[in-house]
Amino acid sequence: MAEKDYVALNREGWTKANAEYTGARAHDSWAQDEITWGQWSKPERDVGILPDVTGKDVIELGCGTAYFGAWFKRAGARRVVGIDVTPAQLETARRMEEEFGLGLELTEANAEDVPLPDESFDFAFSEYGASIWCDPALWIAEAARLLRPGGELVFMRGTTLRILCAPDQGKTANRLERPQKDMYRLDWEEEDWSGVEFHPPTSDMLAILRTNGFELLDFRELYAPEDAANHEYYDDPPAEWAKQWPAEEIWRLRLQPR
Repeated sequence: MAEKDYVALNREGWTKANAEYTGARAHDSWAQDEITWGQWSKPERDVGILPDVTGKDVIELGCGTAYFGAWFKRAGARRVVGIDVTPAQLETARRMEEEFGLGLELTEANAEDVPLPDESFDFAFSEYGASIWCDPALWIAEAARLLRPGGELVFMRGTTLRILCAPDQGKTANRLERPQKDMYRLDWEEEDWSGVEFHPPTSDMLAILRTNGFELLDFRELYAPEDAANHEYYDDPPAEWAKQWPAEEIWRLRLQPR
């Protein structure tokens, strides 16, 4: 598959993010015993949306520095494979794997076109990886191909409401900033960063998932805790906004028998 125009742009952005933030934070994330979610690190013990991964084969699509993969391995997964398109992120992940020795397999590839066989995994996962940086019509089809029948997919992304309140420039606002109709691809042009996200609204995302054989098991919208402060690096949306409206959402789905 020929590389799409947005892949190189997003790779460049994540190479910079690895140098500025994610690389430095990788050790602490890998060392963390508890699974946490998103911008405000909400504990999975409170969210309670993940399936039991004990003895399962897991693939993380857009794994970045692969801290979720490390958590899944500690939680009992038999095999964990991380896929990412950014060499700098994978270099950090491999350095962490050498240090912690958990047995993660890390592959440089686009989650829209994964060089692995059909029906290789029981569980597919993405937290702000393929879930927003890849075209959902492509990466969700790949997740379906890679999963065994009855396998599950869990992914996290920003809420549709948050995207609707995000202007092209500046912080998330307390008002609608863009139309929902025809929303799918978002090209961001900031002073020090550019990238392309994909965010079909909820009903459109559900249609893509159903087309690829997924049934919805659970759906959660997450707010910032009342004592939350702005994130040191990912400072949008502001904490005060996310205390009033859900900023993040998690989907849990099962692949129906073919």
